Amino acid sequence: MPGRGFRPGERLIDLANAVRADPELSRDALAELLAHHGESREDLTRREFSRSDAEELRAAAARLAALLAESDTDRAAHGINVLLAECGARPRLSRHGGHSWHLHIDQGDDASWAEWFLASSALALAQILTEYGRAPWGECAASRCGRLYLGTGPGSARRYCSTACASRERAAAHRRRKKADG
Repeated sequence: MPGRGFRPGERLIDLANAVRADPELSRDALAELLAHHGESREDLTRREFSRSDAEELRAAAARLAALLAESDTDRAAHGINVLLAECGARPRLSRHGGHSWHLHIDQGDDASWAEWFLASSALALAQILTEYGRAPWGECAASRCGRLYLGTGPGSARRYCSTACASRERAAAHRRRKKADG
């Protein structure tokens, strides 16, 4: 998707939610999600995105999902710092697959898919946290939802993954109040 740019925060949310919904998400489904977020199908094939790579990527997504469920900014920052320290790489500019220059912090072009995903996601979360001064992500507060969200839009802090969940919760609260008033 040349011109779309990299949106690692959105990619992180989509992969983390997909793996939370299906911890055994197939290699093909993961490859499709990666392609949707700008990775070329040629890259996915050329780099031999194997079942083992998919297993490691699922584990990385699950680890990041736990971090995204952390609403305390200090604990989230500590978790991000742990991930960045594990990456152990210096930032570098990279251009590939028709994309413009962008920042990488993985170990290089031979880094595994999981290493790349952890590093790029940690960098994205660090940038987002410093921009907002808080952790603007979390787990949807709607009962029976639990999807992760990234609340980087305008307005006050989010509590729901979507307007549909927020509306359902407001309507349910209204019904409870009316019932309590009798």
